[in-house]
Amino acid sequence: MTRSRPRPPDAARPAPEEGAAFTVHARPWAHGTVLALRGELDLDSAAVLRRALDRALAVPGTVVVIDCRDLAFCDSTGVSTLLEAAGRAGARGSRIELARPRPLVRRVLELTGAGDAFPVHDTVPP
Repeated sequence: MTRSRPRPPDAARPAPEEGAAFTVHARPWAHGTVLALRGELDLDSAAVLRRALDRALAVPGTVVVIDCRDLAFCDSTGVSTLLEAAGRAGARGSRIELARPRPLVRRVLELTGAGDAFPVHDTVPP
């Protein structure tokens, strides 16, 4: 009986970061990275987003667009994670922008005062 060697992950298609009911899928675009969030961003999943943002912000002067279309929920921990990353990004000449937030997510950003911290777009970059 021969054993097959484990195959390396497909480099052309990065696996999404996963947490409980939360995923982050990263893809490059001309000025940086688009991070597509899916699920619930809260205390249990904030570390997943933090790791993805750390990788996306590794190059100074980059723009990270966070696609919130499939983000169903965001609590204060999620907002704090976004604000913390925005501060780190700004210190390195980078920035974080949000795209397509659902009304509930927009409301959380407004209530916490974080809505003014990010440019918000209706579309994501191609």
